[in-house]
Amino acid sequence: MSEEHKISAVKQMTPGHNLKELAKHLGVSPTTISRVINNAGNKYRISEETQKRVLAAAAEMNYKASPLARGLRSRRSQTIGVMVPEISAGYSAAVLSGIEDVLLLSGFFYFVVSHHHREELLREYPALLLSRAVEGIIAVDSALEAELPVPTIVVSGHRRSASVVSIELDHDLAAHFALEHLQRLGHRRIAFIKGQSFSSDTEIRWQAIVRAAAQLQIPIDPHLVVALEGDDPTSTPGRVATHKLLAAQAPFSAIFAFNDLSAMGAIVALREAGVEVPKRVSVVGFDDVLGAATNYPPLTTVRQPLQEMGRAAATALLERIRDPKAGEAQAHSGSILVLPTFVERKSTGPAPKDVATR
Repeated sequence: MSEEHKISAVKQMTPGHNLKELAKHLGVSPTTISRVINNAGNKYRISEETQKRVLAAAAEMNYKASPLARGLRSRRSQTIGVMVPEISAGYSAAVLSGIEDVLLLSGFFYFVVSHHHREELLREYPALLLSRAVEGIIAVDSALEAELPVPTIVVSGHRRSASVVSIELDHDLAAHFALEHLQRLGHRRIAFIKGQSFSSDTEIRWQAIVRAAAQLQIPIDPHLVVALEGDDPTSTPGRVATHKLLAAQAPFSAIFAFNDLSAMGAIVALREAGVEVPKRVSVVGFDDVLGAATNYPPLTTVRQPLQEMGRAAATALLERIRDPKAGEAQAHSGSILVLPTFVERKSTGPAPKDVATR
């Protein structure tokens, strides 16, 4: 069969035909086809003419090498699993962006599952991801109870294990940043919005706040401490919590919220009650999510380097996948600590004199 007829025959084939059929029509071995398609033609000294023929025919029939097939042969899937509470424009999305940055450059794919803190999904999803042949798992603000047979990284998981590496923020420094800022502005009566009980960061962050308040000699009034309720990933829980603070009628001049969304909800609630921000009450958030800078007023917040945490998680996971021995040493170190920064915007100001010293 002439070269022209071979190409013509390939054109008549429908996409999805296998490598052997392509090799038969071109009169070369399946191995040659595979090496050219996988950019290894020069390595195996396949002539330029043959490489051009193979690539032209593959383009005509839209033939692509199957990553899954390659993975099965090499026992590598080039895939990881990622568990998140929810996929929204806030915390999870920022961490995922950092994870994706590293994985795309490394030629890895990923599956994402969101569990909304439902216990049955937290139990089932690791097994589901393993059934998809993932080589490792990253759990973002997700409680993992069972030991897994693949390398595992947790972001804000605060779990200590010989087989798990945790990417964690320095919460003590974060709490000190926020409270020192408010103290410098003259605030003494500070209200606190804690996170939901299911969040991995809630208790760790609260204990850091208690320590920082003690160091700075800032009193914590139990009447000025409320917790977010429910799993609504919007600003509504913060709005509800702030209305509770206002209903308690204990004076305060500032709110330190668990995250930016709850801080935004707090500002809405204060506005609904006719309380000016920051003239009467200052508000500090946490995370510096997309939208914090364009909120009204722009939100003063503790910036958690969420994309950096995602990149650190993906990098650490790939290191463990590629070099298990290095991964073991990494796991024994327990955690990778990242540092916060403080971003001062327009939602904080000097404490009003009639509340500042009460």
